[in-house]
Amino acid sequence: MKPARLRPRAGEDLVEGARHYAKEGGAVLGEQMFDAALKALEPIQRMPGLGSPRLGQLCEIAGLRSWRVAGFPMQWLYFEAADHLDVVRLLGDRQDIIAILSDAQ
Repeated sequence: MKPARLRPRAGEDLVEGARHYAKEGGAVLGEQMFDAALKALEPIQRMPGLGSPRLGQLCEIAGLRSWRVAGFPMQWLYFEAADHLDVVRLLGDRQDIIAILSDAQ
């Protein structure tokens, strides 16, 4: 098992996402999103290769993988390191993910 280490921006994405859902649907929904996002990390910590390499290929970012958050239109973006998962972002499906990732290079 490789523990997930959230980069500062990924942590900010998580908090911002929970705040957004709390604002739009109430505190319970914000908590559900937060919990679902953290739970989504569990399978890829056990098997990092489960995540899709598609976004990484589209953005020409070698090794970048994505993994969806169940019940919410969001996905984690991460790299597999030797001893952990390097989690770089948590982005929503309505965001221009490819542009965000391309700008980050």
